Amino acid sequence: MSVLRFALGNKGSLLDRVLQQGVINHARTKFRAVIFDMGGVVLPSPFPMTKEYELQKKIPPGTIWKTIKDYGDKGAWPKLEIGEINAEEFGQIFSEECTKIAGETVNVHDFLPYLEHGMKSPITEVLDAINCLRQEGYKTALLTNNWIQSDGKSLLPLSKDYFDVVIESAVVGVNKPKYPIYNLCLSQLNVKPEDTIFLDDMQPNLVAAKSLGIHTIKVEDVHVAINELEQQLNIPLTSTNKGTTPVRKEMQFDTRKFTEYLNNQLNMGLTHEPEVREFSHGQSNPTYLIDYGPSVTKMVLRKKPPGKLLPSAHAVEREYRIMKAVGNHGVKVPPLLALCEDSSIIGTPFYVMELVQGNIYKDPSLPGMTPESRKKVYREMVDTLCKIHRVDIDKAGISDYGKHGNYVERQVSIWTKQYQRSETHTIPSMNRLITWLPQHLPTNEVISVVHGDVRIDNFIFRREHPEVVATLDWELSTLGDPISDLAYSCIPHFLPTNFPIISGLKGVNLNELGIPTHEQILEMYCNEMQLPNIDNFDFYMAFSFFRVASILQGVYKRSKQGQASSDKAGVTGKLAEHMSDIGWSFASKEGFRLFNKTNPSIGSGTRNYSTHAANRDMKLPIHVSALPHSTQQLHSNLLQFMEDHVYPVEKSFSEYYSSENRWTPHPELEKLKAKAKSAGLWNLFLPHSDHGAGLCNVEYAYLCEVMGRCLYAPEIFNCSAPDTGNMEVLAEFGTEDQKQRWLKPLLDGEIRSCFAMTEPQVASSDATNIESSIDKDGDHLVLNGRKWWTSGAMDPRMEIIIFMGKNDKNAARHQQQSMVLVPADTPGVEIIRPLTVFGFDDAPVGHGEVVFNNVVVPKENMILEPGAGFRIAQARLGPGRIHHCMRLIGSAERSLDLMKERVKSRVTFGRPLVTRDTILRDIATSRIEIDQCRLLVLMTAHMMDVAGNKAAAKEIAMIKVAVPITVCRVIDRAMQAFGAAGLSGDFPLAGFYAWSRALRIADGPDAVHEAAIAKKELA
Repeated sequence: MSVLRFALGNKGSLLDRVLQQGVINHARTKFRAVIFDMGGVVLPSPFPMTKEYELQKKIPPGTIWKTIKDYGDKGAWPKLEIGEINAEEFGQIFSEECTKIAGETVNVHDFLPYLEHGMKSPITEVLDAINCLRQEGYKTALLTNNWIQSDGKSLLPLSKDYFDVVIESAVVGVNKPKYPIYNLCLSQLNVKPEDTIFLDDMQPNLVAAKSLGIHTIKVEDVHVAINELEQQLNIPLTSTNKGTTPVRKEMQFDTRKFTEYLNNQLNMGLTHEPEVREFSHGQSNPTYLIDYGPSVTKMVLRKKPPGKLLPSAHAVEREYRIMKAVGNHGVKVPPLLALCEDSSIIGTPFYVMELVQGNIYKDPSLPGMTPESRKKVYREMVDTLCKIHRVDIDKAGISDYGKHGNYVERQVSIWTKQYQRSETHTIPSMNRLITWLPQHLPTNEVISVVHGDVRIDNFIFRREHPEVVATLDWELSTLGDPISDLAYSCIPHFLPTNFPIISGLKGVNLNELGIPTHEQILEMYCNEMQLPNIDNFDFYMAFSFFRVASILQGVYKRSKQGQASSDKAGVTGKLAEHMSDIGWSFASKEGFRLFNKTNPSIGSGTRNYSTHAANRDMKLPIHVSALPHSTQQLHSNLLQFMEDHVYPVEKSFSEYYSSENRWTPHPELEKLKAKAKSAGLWNLFLPHSDHGAGLCNVEYAYLCEVMGRCLYAPEIFNCSAPDTGNMEVLAEFGTEDQKQRWLKPLLDGEIRSCFAMTEPQVASSDATNIESSIDKDGDHLVLNGRKWWTSGAMDPRMEIIIFMGKNDKNAARHQQQSMVLVPADTPGVEIIRPLTVFGFDDAPVGHGEVVFNNVVVPKENMILEPGAGFRIAQARLGPGRIHHCMRLIGSAERSLDLMKERVKSRVTFGRPLVTRDTILRDIATSRIEIDQCRLLVLMTAHMMDVAGNKAAAKEIAMIKVAVPITVCRVIDRAMQAFGAAGLSGDFPLAGFYAWSRALRIADGPDAVHEAAIAKKELA
């Protein structure tokens, strides 16, 4: 998946361009210095960030800038800019000012950190222009209105080395547009106003500069502004070496032979070897900048990598052929010079093309552009894609460039084989996609040229305005289904902004930036190509992420063999698993669409989708025999283990945990755990095969039911709460250090954990009510609060606590909470007492009341990020409720079995109980209710697998209400049939009943779930 990052331009003759370059290099202007503003010029503009901040915080639109304008020099903002107040003081004062302007309470304490986060990355095109200016002998300065941050340092998120002079308002005590700050800058530059150009995005600052005689450029779109600056100075402001590095040793080639080849093939008359630099962005085919000096047009060389290669991969010959063909039929491509298939020249086949000028946008958010310009860029991308797909393959002479028909099927097969050849470790979601994709292939494919790697940074745009002047990177091109190209172009919409290789757009306010959503891109394409709506677009998205994952896995494998063209390949290749997980989420969405299509009566209303685990196919298995063979075998082994090892010790465990030794684990427990682990019946709950059995929710549900037949069984298989939920949290959200320190020993069954969320002072059924606090103190977090019903707190093996508290009471309601890992032996953690449920203390695990008094832990102990606590809690509860409900169904089945045995052996008033109508009715009712509940839970688990936890939210709430109530009734009937014995500790019925009744409150009381169900029904 190599990416050419070079600039292309006009197609004039070599002589024309050499002469033109000579004019540009010698026609210097009178200007001596260029002054840059920071925010909105060198850094992204704060204006759209402010609008987004107001939207997120539900602040009346325009409040912040109206406050700054209305208060003028007397307000907090100018005082902040000249260093009279610091960031912390500003938050309080500015909140009061905004409150008065808005006429309602406004809290903007986190406004500056929000801006600082959004402005942390300089715009690369501006930095490149600054470097070019300095190389041409111009002086450069940064003139900024900034502020003093909370750490006492001024806001300056870039190196001062780019500038000869840096003037910061917060440091010098005066701000723009006051004249003294301009004069100070001119004085330190030692230039006159008329010798200077000033770039700023605010009109008052430009007016002031202009009145002093400084030439000005208004920056609305930085690319347009840089182009205007280039015209005024009459020098190029884009470095031809941009994006290149010295050639790595393993990627070097014989430049002497290469020069001889050019002379022989192109009659270039070259007399010396070139300077060669390597483009730093390619991940597949090595790409080089070839520079023979100012008298020769720079060139780009693209070659196969060295070493043993996968079949059909890195076919530079095909790249050259397709570029030449489509270039003659309306698609703009780089001017091609020569193709060499003789490996004896530089070691592998290669081709050469000209280097010309233009803009390449690596960041899909297009920083520094106006919303209108961004729309045009994406419109151009879609239009160019349409031109590629409209190429007549017969007229272009490329009808044999690929096979006709069944493109997606063949591609799935090819990338499956490529992945399997490159596989270094198991990726469960890839294995699922390999199974799922062939089963859901499109049936209405058309044939066109397919580019294969359509991304915004594979197009070169004219510098003056958004117009594509060349399309790059044709390595994956072929003949096939054009919708696959369209889907591939939408990949960044589903990746985070900090994603390696491909910067993403996930979480970005696309509407504010003017960037079309993936739905709008789809609509633009369909309108341009006159196509109907593409219903199965999610399939194509799943296919696209599958391809990327396969490519990345290949990059990773090559990096281990020293063959990758980028030194970052070893890191980026490991992202294959992340990409395949996203691919599976789209497969799940498409599966749910098909599920709804074939089951229109199930569910109601519009749903959003996500995914956690996934079923092997889209059919709901309503019996063990419908499960995959491997899962059936696990189920059978588990049943046998229960019969051989668990039921025989159940009475011993019950007696032990009623004795004075009950707060220490049963002496046989560790032996049973070792047997379960050796039998492969260990960590069955985790959907990731690296940690567990790799089962989806519906598969694990059947096993969970078996374990629920004995209260002590889940721990034997390391599948007991609260450890299961805590391990899921660490596996999904924990850092590598957190996983190594806590997840690994939990997975190994060496320690236990607890979850501290519920509080005695508030109604904790509404998790936003919690009052426990998390305060930052330097590099540490300070926790305070009182928790109860902290399951697992009493266990002597408990070594880690997941603590939920509020770290920001001023944030949005569901973003105030965070989760922190607290070692149990941390000073300030005090376990007050065990709590009981109907007299059961659930020893040795227990449910503790715990006080956290100024508990100090490192800030690295926070899980995920500040404010993510509620999100983590919701992710934890979905699968957990399936586990609880299926265990309850197991206890109901066991209760019914015990009841049937009991009534067959007992006689009252001269008749066996089994002949009594009331008993028969109770048995029949229990069977009906158990099977009803099981089907409801299995359907819910299946929906979670094919559509995600969010889509199954209503069903999850339904089982949480229905199952505990129903199981209570089933157990009550069994207890009634047993008589007084059913209430004793001689049988498990009382324990079953206590646990099932408690679950009508644990994880949210019935009323909360009933309200959620009703709201979804009425939506």
